[in-house]
Amino acid sequence: MATITLPTPRAMRTVHPAVRKLLVLAAAAAILVPLANSHWASAAWPHSLTVDLSGPLASASNWVIDNRDTHPLFLYFFGYISNAVVLAVRGVYLTLLAAGWPGVTVLAAVVAHRVAGVRLAAGTAVAFLACGVLGMWVPTMQTLALMVVAVLASVMVGFVLGLGAGLSDRLHRALRPVLDTMQVLPAFAYLLPVVLVFGIGVPAAVLATVVYAAPPMARLTALGLRGADPEVLEAVESLGATGRQRLLTARVPLARKELLLGLNQTIMMALSMAVIASVIGAGGLGDRVYQALASVDVGAALAAGIPIVLLAVVLDRITAAAGERTDARPRPRAWAYAIGATVAVALAARLLGRLDWPTAWTLNFTEPVNRAVDWMTAHLYSGVPVVGGTADWAGHFTTWVLDPVRDGLQWLPWWAVLLIVAALAWLIGTWRTALTAVLAMAGIGVLGVWEPSLDTLSQVLAAVAVTLVLGFATGVAAARSDRVQRVLRPVLDVFQTMPQFVYLIPVVALFGVGRAPAVAAAVVYALPAVVRITAQGLRQVDPAALESARSLGATGRQQLWQVQLPLARPALLLAVNQGVVLVLAVVIIGGLVGGGALGYDVAFGLAQGDLATGLVAGAAIVCLGLMLDRVTQPTERRTEKGA
Repeated sequence: MATITLPTPRAMRTVHPAVRKLLVLAAAAAILVPLANSHWASAAWPHSLTVDLSGPLASASNWVIDNRDTHPLFLYFFGYISNAVVLAVRGVYLTLLAAGWPGVTVLAAVVAHRVAGVRLAAGTAVAFLACGVLGMWVPTMQTLALMVVAVLASVMVGFVLGLGAGLSDRLHRALRPVLDTMQVLPAFAYLLPVVLVFGIGVPAAVLATVVYAAPPMARLTALGLRGADPEVLEAVESLGATGRQRLLTARVPLARKELLLGLNQTIMMALSMAVIASVIGAGGLGDRVYQALASVDVGAALAAGIPIVLLAVVLDRITAAAGERTDARPRPRAWAYAIGATVAVALAARLLGRLDWPTAWTLNFTEPVNRAVDWMTAHLYSGVPVVGGTADWAGHFTTWVLDPVRDGLQWLPWWAVLLIVAALAWLIGTWRTALTAVLAMAGIGVLGVWEPSLDTLSQVLAAVAVTLVLGFATGVAAARSDRVQRVLRPVLDVFQTMPQFVYLIPVVALFGVGRAPAVAAAVVYALPAVVRITAQGLRQVDPAALESARSLGATGRQQLWQVQLPLARPALLLAVNQGVVLVLAVVIIGGLVGGGALGYDVAFGLAQGDLATGLVAGAAIVCLGLMLDRVTQPTERRTEKGA
């Protein structure tokens, strides 16, 4: 009889680390899989391993609804928060209206000029004037008022959390999984619990935005404080400075760039939440976009979406320029002159009766766009010779890609899915990464939404595959050509700042409803980030390595495949990770246009006030996002046994 010889420990140490990890997983599977099959033989997640949360969640929802108007917690805590938010937003909005379009435009241009110079000041003025020309001045001011309050609150909350995490290792370790969860949770899933507590309206919209936008500020604040130069800190301490003085005179100034980057990211995320928050009564530009989605009005959606893009681009450029300035000293006199000029312009506009944007200066943008969309729909939707119409493409993509991937995932035994997740996560990270990913995937089964989650996962995988093919190809072209990069930059700016809902409207007009439009919108939304990260990673490859390859006679193609791509591997993996996170966010929103699965459950729970359905689906999205994040995010290899 043949005998099986197991490799000795010394032989195992000589095996490639990836092979060693796979051998360990194979040994564990040989022991655990027969045990799992003996107890739970079905391919689907065993019903006996699920936990029904519908009863407790329904009871909690009913308790909140019954006590929202009488319980002291709501009257004297949440009620005061709600009133404070309403007063703050109303105060900012009335101030903007009192300044009128001349005052607001001058103030924005003066701030841009103080930070970055004449060119950005002119661009800022043009951006605000364009909002008025599109007939969106009042909605823009509503959105701007909400964003001012939400961003200020997000920055304060994020700074306090980041300050604690930057000064305390224990708090940093405790906050990291919380911030990870908040980052991978799609914004749409925040809405239901906030609406349950605060009801429909501005307070719920602002607080949902704060929860969504605060994590980047917290992360970057902690990063900046923890990365302060130790020699500077030692020098300050040697002068007898107290802990508070060291913080204010050394740590915070040294972390200035990270703090401003955190402000930049918080503003971007708050603006991206503007449209989603309109579902729960935020008003402003987001409400116009949401109404356009309901009626598939592409022209109205673009008329409201373009001001959001303009605001995002302007604020991005201003905060980025502030972060790059070497002179960080405040100049109170210059700012006093700027505010004085703004007040003077606003008073002059009031005396002349020109505070409101003139109706004669608006441009009818909606009708030409809708006529163009109608022509495209009539000529491209179906009946196109040879290539077929967009409806045929959507149908073929669903039949040939989405259905096989979904059916294949649902056909796999549940333990096989867990093994695949463990293998992928461990190969790219550590055993802790693999354990986290497996527990997150198992949590989906425990929640009782295994099949809908695999349906969502199939859409994410298909969208990510298309995104990576297009994104890597475009990123390589941008990295190898300055001209291509210059042409792509404004296009990527527009696509990256366009609200998520806006993408759904043209794809629904061209592809109809279903899973394919949700995937198409996700690809368009995630593509700019993948292109940017890929191009940046390739451009940052050590020039000495490329020069060495050229001196050996390597062609351009050989330099790309043998030097640039291997050396840019961390950036490429980061592009994959960001592509997955962004795709998941839009696939969930795709539940509104027939995407089904977890996105539909969240939308249904929000529309019907069904806390059990919405929160269970939201928790499953968190688990799915956490698993995908761990499977695609390489972790720092620390010296650890068995890793």
